[in-house]
This record gives sequence, structure tokens and C-alpha cells, in this order.
Amino acid sequence: MPPSVRPAQPALSFVPQQFNSGVTGFVQTLLPLWLRSQTSITKVEARNAERLVDLYQRFQAGKLRFFLAFRHPSTDDPLCMSYLLGRIVPRVARQQGMRLRSPVHSYFLYDRGIPLWAGAGVGWLFPRMGGSSIVRGKLDRQGLRAARNLFVNGEFPIAAAPEGGTNDHSELVSPLEPGIAQMGFWCMEDLLSAGRIEQVLIVPVGIQYRYWQAPWQRMAEVLSQLEQDAGLVVSADPASSVEENLYRRLLDLAEHLLGLLEDFYTRFYGQTLPELPAFSEADQDRQNLLLEARLQRLMAIALGVSEAYFGVKPNGCFVDRCRRLEQAAWDRMFRDNLEQMSAVERGLADWLAEEASLFLGHMRLVERFTAVSGRYVLEKPTGDRFAEVLVILWKVTTWLKGGNPYQTLKLGKRRATMTIGEPLSISDRWPTYQRDRRSAKQAVTDLTQDLQTALKSLIIS
Repeated sequence: MPPSVRPAQPALSFVPQQFNSGVTGFVQTLLPLWLRSQTSITKVEARNAERLVDLYQRFQAGKLRFFLAFRHPSTDDPLCMSYLLGRIVPRVARQQGMRLRSPVHSYFLYDRGIPLWAGAGVGWLFPRMGGSSIVRGKLDRQGLRAARNLFVNGEFPIAAAPEGGTNDHSELVSPLEPGIAQMGFWCMEDLLSAGRIEQVLIVPVGIQYRYWQAPWQRMAEVLSQLEQDAGLVVSADPASSVEENLYRRLLDLAEHLLGLLEDFYTRFYGQTLPELPAFSEADQDRQNLLLEARLQRLMAIALGVSEAYFGVKPNGCFVDRCRRLEQAAWDRMFRDNLEQMSAVERGLADWLAEEASLFLGHMRLVERFTAVSGRYVLEKPTGDRFAEVLVILWKVTTWLKGGNPYQTLKLGKRRATMTIGEPLSISDRWPTYQRDRRSAKQAVTDLTQDLQTALKSLIIS
């Protein structure tokens, strides 16, 4: 795994947006070159982009406020969103004979922890591109106030990914966090308090990546390297096709890695593996069902090890548990009072930070598996789905070896398709929300579910 944090660091402070038109314009100019050279994306296309043209025209006329809620399958998503807004929308507007005030842009919310792994350059760039930081896993009052103000009073709309983090699946939407729905109602409340009558919308944006041609040969090479790294000896089945052999090897690799991790937790952390559900030998999907059950069991065990160390209760789904653990670790790794500590206290703080970073590793392992199921490829055995699962296993293996799982694994040339969904109206739901506290909570839940349904409907089969 990557080296632990050493020594303790100053507390992570809120980073406000510091939009700079010069920086944004420079990035927009370089964006096509960056996509070609640093990613495998050769084309970004949009469906229903005219919807955004109409929304931006009405936004700039002071008639509405809107929030762009985009899918988050990849770390390339912000680049594609920037291309969509900065290049595709203005081009479509010109084709329709409409004039939009430049720049066509959006503020965006980003996890305060991103610069920790993405680097100081990203930490400098994001605020100047209009990014406002938010801390996941706790009530970040300052970050929420800033986001709320941008939604109501900002020069641009605001954007964020309701899934929270990437899930590496173009055709699977992870459970959504309720924050964006809640912000929509807060925006409506603030507008009405100020005597303003703008309409408030949440706009779902689908992002999907596809290979121009399924890169089976390149995937076979990567799979062979992963098998070697894991110490797995394989043999091909001459009676099976290339795709069938690769799928079998992918399952075997996943099972082998699970076995290594199960042994790791039982031998060195004293964990006991609960019995798995019984699946019929005649069930054709038995191997996949067992794989999924073992993965769920492993994730629960790994989180339990981390939770026991930090004293965190195992409440909620895996994603919720991961966020609480991350915050518990950050509380020990990033400290408010380092300057006031004696030399001995500082040494103890460094010790605590390193230990917390190590135990956070159990959560990081789980985090990489939260969207994985044993049936994603089986349900639709395409090269795109195979590649997505392979990339997840590559990231896990690379991380366990001590490498950088955030670097791009290029398997082949891809295209990104952005799909603009039908906007969801906050204004229409306001009478229900403002009725009483129970109705407000239900309105947020219903809107979050409707947004989840909308994002799923944007997936191109």
C-alpha cells in the first residue's frame, strides 16, 4: 500500500472558489490537447445539448437558477464537463442563432481531500476554475454555506456529482447522496426570503465512456500482468473463445485476490469469516453469486478492523461507513493546534497520524470495491464492461503493490457521451417541502430518488 502520512499536518481548511477568467480560458484552450495526450478520450459528444443552451440563456436573463448533477464514473468527468460547457454548448448556441454571455461555465463542488492525492497543482487550479471545497463525512458548515450562496447568488450555475465519488462503471449509477436535493430546496427558500421569483431546477447529466473498438488484446496483456503480480498460474481453454477465456481468467483473478485478502485478515487480524449463503450447484450463476457474497463479507470485515481502531460504530451502508472512517482518520492526521504543541506532543501527534493513515488503508481497500458486483460483466458481456472491471482490479493491485492507482490505465481509444436529461423542478415540489419537517424530509428523499431514476435513464444501452 502507499506510504503513510508522516508527520501530522495542519488542519484542512475550507478553500473558497476564486474564479479566474484568465485561468479558465487558458485551460479551455488547452483542453482538447490535454484530453488527447493525458487520457484515452478522442471525442466528447453531447446529446440534448440544446437543453443547456436554453437553460443558460434563461439563467443569464435572471429567470432561473439551476444545479448540474452529473454522473461520476471516472476521474476524467471534470474534463468532459468543462468541454461540454466551454465548447459544445457555445457551439450549439451559435448554430441556433443564440447569444450566450461568455464564459459559459459553472462553479463546482469538490471533495476537500482530492488535492491530497491529486497534488498541489490541482489544489491551486480547482479554486481558480470556480471550485468550492466540501468535506465529506461530516457537517461542513462553512463549505455548505459557501455552496448555498453560490447556488443563489453566483455568476454561474453550480455543478456536483450526487454519487459522491467515482464508481468506475459507465452503466451503473451508485446510490445518491441527498445533499444536492437538499441544496435545491435551500436555494428556493433563500430566493423566496429575498423576494426573488427565479425558478429552481436540478439538471441530470449522464456521462458514459465507450471504446471505439473493444481492446481485447491490450486487456489480455494487462490481465496477464495482474495474474503474475498476484502469483496466479493460468491455462487457456482451447475450446473457448478469446472473450470466454478472458472472462474466466477475470473471475479466477478476482477469486484469487479475495482469497489472499481473506487470508490476510484471518491470519493477521484475527478475523473470522462468517458462513456464506448456500447456492445451488445447478445454478449457472453460482460462481458469480459466491464471488459477490465473498466480496461483501470481506468489505464488512475490512471496515470492521478500521472501525475498531477508530472507535466508530458500523452504522449505515458501506459508503456511509467509509465516509465516517475517513473523517475519523483526518481528525488524527490533520490537527488544529500543531504550533502550540511541545516537541514531545508533536512526536506523539506524528505517531498518531502515521497509525491513523495505516488503519485508513482498510477503508481505502473497501472504497475501491463498493460498486463492484459479481454480475456486471455477466449481465452484458461487452468489452466496455470487461474493461471497467479490469481497471478496478488493476487499481486495487497497483495500490496493494505500493504504486499509484490514480494514474490512467490506457487500454484503447474512447469516446465520452454527455446526455442532458429533463430538468427536475424544485419550484413544483416546494409546496410539499415547506408544509412541515416530515414533509420536507420526504421531499428530499423523493427528489433524490427521482434524480437517481433520471440518471439511470440517461444510460445508453
